[in-house]
Amino acid sequence: MEQLTQKLGSGEMVIQELPVPQLSSGMILVKNHYSLISAGTEGSTVKAARKSLIGKAKERPQQVKQVLEKLKQQGVVQTYRAVMKKLDAYSPLGYSSAGEVIAVADDVTEFKVGDKVACAGAGYANHAEVVSVPKNLCVKLAPDADLSKACYNTLGAIALQGVRQADMRLGETCAVIGLGLIGQLACLELKASGVNVVGIDVAPGPVKLAAEHCADLALVRNQPGIKEQILDFTDGRGVDAVIIAAATSSLDPVNFAGSICRRKGRVVVLGAVPTGFDRDPDYYKKELELKMSCSYGPGRYDLNYEEKGLDYPAAYVRWTEKRNMEAFQRLVHNGRIDLAYLTTHTFKFEDAPKAYDIVLKHTEPFIGILLEYDTTKEHKPGSITTVEFTPVADVNIAFIGAGSYAQGNLLPNLPPVEQVGRVAVMTNSGTTSKRVAEKFKFAKCTSDANEILDDTPINTLFIATRHDTHAKYVAEGLRAGKNVYVEKPLCLTLDELVEIEDLTRSTGKGVMIGFNRRFSPFAQMIKKKVGSGKMSMIYRINAGAIPGDHWIQDPTVGGGRVVGEVCHFIDLMAYMCGSAPVKVSASALPDAAGLNDTLNIMVEFANGSTGVVAYYANGSKSLPKEYFEVYHAGTTGIIYDFRRAEVYGRKVEKIKKMNQDKGQPEMMRQFFESLKDGKLPISMEEIFSVTKATFAALESIRQDGMPILIK
Repeated sequence: MEQLTQKLGSGEMVIQELPVPQLSSGMILVKNHYSLISAGTEGSTVKAARKSLIGKAKERPQQVKQVLEKLKQQGVVQTYRAVMKKLDAYSPLGYSSAGEVIAVADDVTEFKVGDKVACAGAGYANHAEVVSVPKNLCVKLAPDADLSKACYNTLGAIALQGVRQADMRLGETCAVIGLGLIGQLACLELKASGVNVVGIDVAPGPVKLAAEHCADLALVRNQPGIKEQILDFTDGRGVDAVIIAAATSSLDPVNFAGSICRRKGRVVVLGAVPTGFDRDPDYYKKELELKMSCSYGPGRYDLNYEEKGLDYPAAYVRWTEKRNMEAFQRLVHNGRIDLAYLTTHTFKFEDAPKAYDIVLKHTEPFIGILLEYDTTKEHKPGSITTVEFTPVADVNIAFIGAGSYAQGNLLPNLPPVEQVGRVAVMTNSGTTSKRVAEKFKFAKCTSDANEILDDTPINTLFIATRHDTHAKYVAEGLRAGKNVYVEKPLCLTLDELVEIEDLTRSTGKGVMIGFNRRFSPFAQMIKKKVGSGKMSMIYRINAGAIPGDHWIQDPTVGGGRVVGEVCHFIDLMAYMCGSAPVKVSASALPDAAGLNDTLNIMVEFANGSTGVVAYYANGSKSLPKEYFEVYHAGTTGIIYDFRRAEVYGRKVEKIKKMNQDKGQPEMMRQFFESLKDGKLPISMEEIFSVTKATFAALESIRQDGMPILIK
């Protein structure tokens, strides 16, 4: 299928052939009939992409700060890879579309094939022939719905949430500042609610349209006596509320809103405007209420709602983002609002770049610009060939998952193409799959995991997906008789671990896990100098806070930070002392959000060694992340954030590197070497015991620090 994409580095816009999106749990596949270009949001995105690097830096100072921080912590190589990954990526465009359902996940019951639907969401409702959308970002339409109007879905819901935040009553008066697409939609919705509407814009064109279709009073911002006209229209009281739908760096909209609002009135910020308003005289003396409107409404940016499909009870949250979309679609279908005048242009999908030329160059007046798709085309899951492939005798690989970590640490460390055959890449995003396949010279990209698992030449599988799918793909890879490398964690539950243990025994195949720190040159040096045996260790991690709504913190998706990350640190201690963990006790600092992000873990090993993992999320960001000490037989080794190491014995020995090296290059080298003789760099017993130790740490926390034996 074809999709419109743009490179963030160059701004190059291209329609390219991509695999049909994956149909994951809770999702539906939709063949788009129409999608809407959001001139404001998408226009600014495209403009930013076409700026120079200096221009991009000026526009995004916060991201520049993040780059400098990464440079300080990880060095030039990793920072360069991270930046180039962003700049070279294909970025999808669009977030509002309408079409028909062509496939439904097994756990979705609200939709069926053939339904007309309207879709929402950046990264979901893209400008593409086929999109995969979570069920809570999709609404069912009437069989006779006009899809050219239904595709206004997202912007209509955004405007409606602004109207709800304004909390208007029948007969009240609301001013809308900014009469672009969302402003016009807000005016239409207010008018349909029995509210008197005052429309204001800096340009006469939108003002004229509003006067003809959706506003009782429409005014150009700089015309003389505008405030007096509004006061006269409201019998001297001022408007009851103002919705700011403009996009500008000027403070004028928020200050002007205060000047025309009545006492105790409301100002709702719907557009991208600064809020550093003048306190006096209006906001203070009138006791005005300033409110923000968040996108389509409650549920937005909530992982449980948008990705897992968990709804809020209507009795407590009457208007979620999905219910806002449904309400908007009813207004459109029943003719309560007429969108016909908003559509100024309709382009065939293949002419999409011409549509963006109008948006960027303003060569002619426009408001709503639609892309129309060829609905006669058939679309089936499959692969897209990127380069000609010739199998290599010994090792032919595929990647399932290839996000930021894989692109920065695994893919750059693959052996040359003449030594290892690079067959296929599959990720959640077709744009990512295609770009990774091109950049790292894989033969094809696909959206079908079975195409990889059933591919006979592929004998080695890399899994770098979200944590909740690791166990599934490991098990399927083992059943398919493939060598498996999986990023940590191996799995999220004990039941999954038991299944993997059984499969390694029954298939005779092992699993390599990305416990990279033991392969670091600093760890190798200390291991050599300190030796093995009974030792004491402490590993302090200044982990930093991660919000509770991040996917890593979700116990069913990311597994939490103990399972997802602490496994690294227990593994390094197990490697250093040459023994498996046998007993774990842990205590966590109480956290209001219920997270176990700041904790101490005491680990005892079979040979009598002990180690403490001090994992803290409540420290200063300026402190380096990792610090490791080991004490054995009169010798002490220290690793400073994998940039330098020291060994104190009869003399002091030191090594230092310009760039942080956590061992990924050496780990990858040893893994590919091991495929020749079948002896993996880390034994399955070590991997299983470390994984069980993380589960034991969580169990110990649940039991108030009770020591847990590892069986």
